[in-house]
Amino acid sequence: MEVLNTIAALKSLLGPIKLAKQKIALVPTMGALHKGHVSLIKMAQQQADIVVCSIFVNPTQFTDPKDLEKYPRPLEHDMAMLKDAGCDVVFMPSVKEMYPAEEKWHIDLGPAEFLLEGEFRKGHYQGVTQIVKKLFDAISPDVAFFGQKDYQQVLMIQNMVAYFNLPVQIISCPIIREDDGLAMSSRNIHLDATDRKNALVLSRALTYVSENFKNKSIPELLEKAKQLIEETPGVELDYFTIADGQTLLPETDKNDQNIIALVAAKVGQTRLIDNMILS
Repeated sequence: MEVLNTIAALKSLLGPIKLAKQKIALVPTMGALHKGHVSLIKMAQQQADIVVCSIFVNPTQFTDPKDLEKYPRPLEHDMAMLKDAGCDVVFMPSVKEMYPAEEKWHIDLGPAEFLLEGEFRKGHYQGVTQIVKKLFDAISPDVAFFGQKDYQQVLMIQNMVAYFNLPVQIISCPIIREDDGLAMSSRNIHLDATDRKNALVLSRALTYVSENFKNKSIPELLEKAKQLIEETPGVELDYFTIADGQTLLPETDKNDQNIIALVAAKVGQTRLIDNMILS
């Protein structure tokens, strides 16, 4: 497993691989890895010759400086996981490497940028697409893998790829859950035992909606899901929506092709998101 810290070293290593027409996959992460990340690497290995995993806690996507400060960085643990997963290349740049000079970044990501997470974390997706574009420029991957848990993020990255007409395929991979249903997340490390138990209401509410989608109306499903969450102590609901999977606007027609339920809530001091595809 090669561990590189500069774009120059990365390009030097990957140049001959590109010339040999070998397929390169990228799995971008902010570290604090879990089984969800490993599942992305495993899927990447099935579809590419070389898998590059990046670890970079990107400052431009944090709307709260305290959130950036307390983001977990268990480097030793992460490197062991990547080695076990059979990752080929780890790219671990410094902030100065990725942002050598001050730069302005703002692109049109479409109206969905300002909904849901975009409403609660203004400017977040500009920061996300900024760093992903930098990683794409440095690595020139043929394919990149992202987790479905950050559903809106995947949409925004797809919009960014379309905006620049980049030759990279974006693949969204299924959410990996704990045995009790909790979606795996780097933020789960901040949950104490009580919060961890209370957090299960998010997947419970999503499962209720999924299981009753055919026989109940959308307003009924939303009412029950919100009630379940709001009745749980220590959980503060930001949103629960049943939306069009492309526009993220509230869905009214259950016969539409692409429908998803999305939720965000603060559990104790930790903000969690989750979702479930309904059709």
